[in-house]
Amino acid sequence: MYSDEFKHQLPDVDPGETADWIASFDDLVDQEGADRARFVMYKLLKRARQLHVGLPPLTQTRYINTISPEQEPYFPGDEAIERRIRRLVRWNAMAMVLRANSVSPGIGGHLSTYASSASLYEVAFNWFFKGKDDGAGDQIFYQGHAAPGMYARAFLEGRLSADQLDHFRREVRPGQGLSSYPHPRLMPDFWEFPTVSMGLGPIAAIYQARFNRYLLHRGIADTSSSRVWAFLGDGEMDEPEALGALWVAGRERLDNLTFVVNCNLQRLDGPVRGNGKIIQELEGIFRGAGWNVIKVIWGREWDDLLARDTDGTLVNKMNETVDGEFQKYSVAGGAYIREHFFGPDARLRRLVEHLSDDDLIRLRRGGHDYRKLYAAYKLATEFQGAPTVILAKTIKGWTLGSSVEGRNITHQAKKLSEAELRIFRDRLELPIPDEQLAEAPYYRPGPDSEEMRYLMERRRALGGGLPKRVVRSRPLPAPAPETDREFAAGSTTPVSTTMVFAKLLRNLMRDPGFGKRVVPIIPDEARTFGMDPLFKEVGIYASQGQHYEPVDSELILSYREAKDGQVLEEGITEAGSMASLQAAATSYATHGEPMLPFYIFYSMFGFQRTGDQAWALADARGRGFMLGATAGRTSLNGEGLQHEDGHSQLLASTIPSIRAYDPAYAYELATIIRDGIERMYGRGEDVYYYVTLYNENYPMPPAPDGAADGIVRGIYRVLAAPDIAGGAKARVRLVGSGAILQQAVAAQALLAERFGIAAEVYSATSWQQLRVDALEAERWNRLHPTEAPRTPYVSQVLGPEGGPVVLVSDWLKALPDLLGRWLPAGYVSLGTEGFGRSDTREALRALFEIDAPSVVLGALTALSRSGELPATSVAEAIEALGIDPEKLDPLAF
Repeated sequence: MYSDEFKHQLPDVDPGETADWIASFDDLVDQEGADRARFVMYKLLKRARQLHVGLPPLTQTRYINTISPEQEPYFPGDEAIERRIRRLVRWNAMAMVLRANSVSPGIGGHLSTYASSASLYEVAFNWFFKGKDDGAGDQIFYQGHAAPGMYARAFLEGRLSADQLDHFRREVRPGQGLSSYPHPRLMPDFWEFPTVSMGLGPIAAIYQARFNRYLLHRGIADTSSSRVWAFLGDGEMDEPEALGALWVAGRERLDNLTFVVNCNLQRLDGPVRGNGKIIQELEGIFRGAGWNVIKVIWGREWDDLLARDTDGTLVNKMNETVDGEFQKYSVAGGAYIREHFFGPDARLRRLVEHLSDDDLIRLRRGGHDYRKLYAAYKLATEFQGAPTVILAKTIKGWTLGSSVEGRNITHQAKKLSEAELRIFRDRLELPIPDEQLAEAPYYRPGPDSEEMRYLMERRRALGGGLPKRVVRSRPLPAPAPETDREFAAGSTTPVSTTMVFAKLLRNLMRDPGFGKRVVPIIPDEARTFGMDPLFKEVGIYASQGQHYEPVDSELILSYREAKDGQVLEEGITEAGSMASLQAAATSYATHGEPMLPFYIFYSMFGFQRTGDQAWALADARGRGFMLGATAGRTSLNGEGLQHEDGHSQLLASTIPSIRAYDPAYAYELATIIRDGIERMYGRGEDVYYYVTLYNENYPMPPAPDGAADGIVRGIYRVLAAPDIAGGAKARVRLVGSGAILQQAVAAQALLAERFGIAAEVYSATSWQQLRVDALEAERWNRLHPTEAPRTPYVSQVLGPEGGPVVLVSDWLKALPDLLGRWLPAGYVSLGTEGFGRSDTREALRALFEIDAPSVVLGALTALSRSGELPATSVAEAIEALGIDPEKLDPLAF
């Protein structure tokens, strides 16, 4: 017995007919069994789709090809010629890795990934990938480990030389070598997107497709003919970033996006899902996220067997067989396949009794069948209303021989013996003499050969050779003077640098020269950062517009979504926001349309959470601004250790193309932003900026004359030493950054009033840029011993004269300590070691010993070490300042 729990709120207009249908189905199960009943259900569902009856799709279908043989479109090419081209690429891809490891043993490389995916790429290169000769073309995220195949094809096209192939993974001499993986930083005319850091390609591709729509809907670029492709591995899909944004593509209906997952069932050490079925698992995930799923599991050799499988026995066997077993079949002989796959069921044995053991071995997987793949790609590019994923089943190391093909060690394979090379050559039917095999020579037919004419004609028809990166963008004008003039005047009203930035951003967006090119990117924190006025002014980008009346529609600052909205309000996803940043920051090259992205976020959730994407942005030669708001270990006082950032400036400083700044005042921030716009979009420098902002309010002084150069270079003097009646007992220099500069200013007054010591105050706008400058000077001096030595800028500003130096910030001491060897001996560094915690700013700064009394103590200590004050004076000052010398070290908490 069972209870009918069908929703009774849905009226049954004909209960009698419904009962007849249910009774018929019960009889089918009783008389024919569950398998037959399941088959009939599938047929009914398929018919429902054909009749456009609105039923939700299954999240998982049977383990067969999505496209039936009778549904396959006509293949317009010459499959024999394309097979020969594919074999040429396979051979040269293998040869470059072998030759590289012969010259430099251990330099590495990968043979198996491209070997399994060659057909996946070649179908696309010959029929679908749009080149960039006449425009932006397609954006393609290649699987990183398959890079040798892309180089090999470019070699056939004449875009790379044999000498360049021979310098695979030897990149020291610019222009001579080929990078290990896709790296625009190393090969700026070839690769567009860095993808080898697993999982970053998928999320970057999704947000690239969305950004293409953003450009289209805002009328900036016609991206309607551009498609984004991402080639991925099934093992790579275990990465959270690989799957975490699928719902974005489904929600946004990104039918300009195609994923191709190379399901060779193997990751680096063994099976992806030995006890399961990764293709079925991925199908359920993608369908659940709103994607169109096309499975390419079996090659054409299986079509006849499946057509004769009238009772579904073969399909059931396919459904029940786990991936670990399929991997065993890929390396076992035909007799083993006959016994273990077909043998247990007499019906299956009869199904293949006409096939020899060799025939069973030749039952290919679908990812190696050109016609099956062409059909899948064609359907994917024509499908509307949702993104498409193609799940193509392959064998890792396909064609490389029995010692590599399908083995658990295949990912590590970098060499083949001469005997294995001979087998490989024979399998590819290439005219390479035996006596040359030991050197694994490259092979390229003459330009008039049938293969080369065909290959070049296909790429000409599709817009030129790929991969290819082209920079066609023009410089942007500098912001109008009135954009940031107000910030140089200062303000007596206390304000935070976060609020200053919000005002500056609004000014930039109103600039007639490039305001429409500003791309604000926010992970659901706009109100925190004072940026909510942008919602009404320029709108939040929403591909479908706004189909509701917001609850605050009657307010001045209402929440407004629009199809042409300018703000990318990403929701709570720093990873998604970084992917949008990369798409916007590389638009100058991808589409020839320079866009000016400003990504603002809680600084704790930037480099710590998405550091891998920050490196990818650098590799991609991205240009734009990252704004780490609510920065500092003590400035965001109420949030506790999970939110209080004392290290992002240090993490940012590890990325070579970043210019990292920690401004204290409004005019400093405005100067830095203007400098960044000029460098990136005026001069075309491939750098990006990390600027930390604070939520602490304090008055903003006017800009001193001539300060701009020092602000950009990293340090300048804010306050001269005060005059002290009777003369100063000693002199010191106090250097602060960000919000903590205020503590240095307060310490200057304390030193003068209570201790008779004169202090100059400096603002260190960029500890990182000071180090970069010092390293450049140091290197130049080392390489030019007979020339007059250069003096680092920080040593010019903080020379040996002027007294000891005290450095203080809201960051780890390691940040200012980066400058240690270029500073006067005995400098004192103060910072925020340890975990953050919640309390008042005053209490936190006392705890971490960066408040004004602690800065004073640092100055007195430095003077004592230099012999200008006795130690007893320092001890007396500790008591007078109310500092507990026995209090717990912050690191001990």
